[in-house]
Amino acid sequence: ITWILDGLEVTIVGSLGPALQSHDTLRLSSANLGSIASFYVGGAVVGALVFGWTTDRFGRRLVFYATLIIYLSGVLLSALAWDFWSFALFRLLTGLGIGGEYAAVNSAIDELIPAKYRGRVDLIVNGSFWLGAAFGALAAPFLLDQKIFAVNLGWRLGFGIGGALGLAILLLRRFVPESPRWLVTHCRGDEAESVVKKIEKTVESETGQSLARPDGRLEVHPRQSFGLGLIFSAMIGKYRQRSILALTLMVAQSFLYNSVFFTFGLILAHFYHVPNERVGFYILPLAVGNFCGPLLL
Repeated sequence: ITWILDGLEVTIVGSLGPALQSHDTLRLSSANLGSIASFYVGGAVVGALVFGWTTDRFGRRLVFYATLIIYLSGVLLSALAWDFWSFALFRLLTGLGIGGEYAAVNSAIDELIPAKYRGRVDLIVNGSFWLGAAFGALAAPFLLDQKIFAVNLGWRLGFGIGGALGLAILLLRRFVPESPRWLVTHCRGDEAESVVKKIEKTVESETGQSLARPDGRLEVHPRQSFGLGLIFSAMIGKYRQRSILALTLMVAQSFLYNSVFFTFGLILAHFYHVPNERVGFYILPLAVGNFCGPLLL
């Protein structure tokens, strides 16, 4: 759900870009819009690094709440922006939250999904960003229709809708358990056992069957905290090839995606003379194709 919301919100920003250049809205230049995208991405990088450490130090469940609250605050404040700097600052705050969500959500997938399904679940969950992008692309023409909304109101409603939907997720987050693996590795084995027993009890009550005993054993070395030294030694040493592969894929994807997608609306409006309210229709097939890709993989 968080990924869908992120896709919705980012697409609305991309689709609304040309409209935000109007003298009746924020009067942003093309350079301003590019800079705002950089503020958002920069916030996401910092958020992922800071909350990636925090989620390992204090647990997945707590960071889930914190990052979502920061993200929602940034989205709702973006709807109230009055000039370039206020909008840039609120987009930075939104990026901090979504970067933290990346860290927390993928940690939850890695630790709560059985290994044989993990790759497929990871692709589907992360690919669901593009479901939100498709919804955002469909919403943009409606929000920018001046027959329905005033020119300085529709774009604000786009952010407001995303924020309102996000508030509902706060209620759902209480059903997400703390990661038993995180608890075990941080010397809290009794709590981990309690979480696992609750999961087992739920499965048995819903299916009438007991979970099978695991085939093998996993050796765990508990520590109160894992410093950056341990992490970098693993990345540069034991898992160097995996780290290089992951970094190459992520950098290439981010460069191509961010450079094209965040300014796609401007290109359509300025070079192909597409009306502002129709930009979303051009983003829709891109979003649908991007969601089909992970399913195919």
